[in-house]
Amino acid sequence: MTDGWDWRRGGETPAPARPPGAGAPSVGPPTMPGADRPPLAPPGSGPAPGWPTSSGGPTPAWPTSASGGPGSADASAWWSDALADPWRDPAAPTAVVVPGVVAPGAEPEPVTDPDAPGRPTLRHLLLIPVITALLAGTLGGALGYAFAVRGGAGAAVLGGAPAEVPALAQRKPESLAGVAERVLPSVVTVRVSSLGGTSEGSGFIATTDGHVITNDHVVAGGTGKASVVFNDGSTAPATIVGQDAESDIAVIKVSRPGLRPVEFGDSDALAVGDPVLAIGSPLSLANTVTAGIVSALDRTMQAGEPGGPVRYYAAIQTDAAVNHGNSGGPLVDGAGRVVGVNSTIKSLVAEGQEAGNIGLAFAIPINQAKRVTQDIIGTGKARRTVIGARADGPTGVVGGGLRLAEVEPSGPADGAGLKVGDVILKINGRPMTEPTDLTALVRKFAPGSIVTVEYRRGSARQNTSVTLAADAK
Repeated sequence: MTDGWDWRRGGETPAPARPPGAGAPSVGPPTMPGADRPPLAPPGSGPAPGWPTSSGGPTPAWPTSASGGPGSADASAWWSDALADPWRDPAAPTAVVVPGVVAPGAEPEPVTDPDAPGRPTLRHLLLIPVITALLAGTLGGALGYAFAVRGGAGAAVLGGAPAEVPALAQRKPESLAGVAERVLPSVVTVRVSSLGGTSEGSGFIATTDGHVITNDHVVAGGTGKASVVFNDGSTAPATIVGQDAESDIAVIKVSRPGLRPVEFGDSDALAVGDPVLAIGSPLSLANTVTAGIVSALDRTMQAGEPGGPVRYYAAIQTDAAVNHGNSGGPLVDGAGRVVGVNSTIKSLVAEGQEAGNIGLAFAIPINQAKRVTQDIIGTGKARRTVIGARADGPTGVVGGGLRLAEVEPSGPADGAGLKVGDVILKINGRPMTEPTDLTALVRKFAPGSIVTVEYRRGSARQNTSVTLAADAK
């Protein structure tokens, strides 16, 4: 045991040094607290010796300690009421904190609360709408996703990542899709009332004032009442201007502003293999587009219903799908120009059965259809081109050809020097094999056209030029 006790820490500390000559400390019970303090002065007699005063008098010289007395560097003011503690060990080092006296009449220095709200700055004003917008966008996206999932849209992701659109899908004006888009507004569905019901076919606008080209067999037998259905689904009444049974061309007219006529091409400039589109209303399916190629040219046709007129024309053959209802619709080339009028098909079905497409369709050349249409619009009827001769059938001999059975006096053939018995081999380089060929190929040309005829008389082959004429009917 040492001769001192640290009441703060509950442990022992070295006893304070005693002045020289002082006796040894007595051994025995500790003295009462405060027994070795300086005597207190009676009230009113001034401060006791060695005690601090309010005026800054002397202070007691308390022992120092390495562990924390008043004189140490790590002194701690933990006992602020030490002077009033009757049980305080006077030997224990401490520091006494006496509150300072505030001078009367002096205002304390104002202190600013760092947590107090201040005036908003420009930065704060800009941040508020930005944060609000972000929160609104996040909330909207979350709600949209929730509704999509609830509706089933978020169950699976269909398709792959977007890729560059291929060139064929960009629908350039010269593409088939571009051609169809340009021509479709000029194609109509034609409906004609008849005693047996309603006949339906196709047609296309030829003039801005409403003339529409179609087939004669579409309007044949009608009561004169007709209507057209446009590409947008609207309808308008139509009247029949005129028709030509042998060329299978008819013209009707509608009254409607803003009509868009087709662009006409040159059917004589076609070549086998050229791409074509057939547009119309097959089986009442309006605005149908089918694609194919030119399969053959100058395919001579002789068509007609039993007891009806016989139709002749040198047709454009195509493998584009054509069915009932396509009749009268346009056949267009790769530039969107009309080169033919779809007219008939070949089928393998028996008589009386419904025929369908087997890739053999035929169109009237547009050069012939335009000429007939102009005649009908101008005079109400069409002129027919004739050569002034008739053939009775193939010769059946090597080299083929058609033997002339009749030559009209003063007719085109007679004027060119042709005689009965001559064998017609070619017209403008086109071989003659059937009697239909002579009539159909001649009607392909306009009256006044000059054609080259290659023929055989006896064993000699000769050529002559024939100026075709219009029929006197």
